[in-house]
Amino acid sequence: MSSTIKDEKYIQIPVSIFETADTKEDLEDWLLSQNPEFIKRLRKARQEDLKGIGKDWQELKRQLCIE
Repeated sequence: MSSTIKDEKYIQIPVSIFETADTKEDLEDWLLSQNPEFIKRLRKARQEDLKGIGKDWQELKRQLCIE
């Protein structure tokens, strides 16, 4: 199956960002910082944390099997 350009999805990253990124994670961080929905979720989580209604980190890690 061949792919055409119109089948591809592209993202645009400014050259200055691409040239100064040391790692793929740096590029991922920049991309996330440009995502309004992600920023909205971060702000909501911060407000919940400030109000003391955030989730317990240790419990969350256990639920997600991070440790």
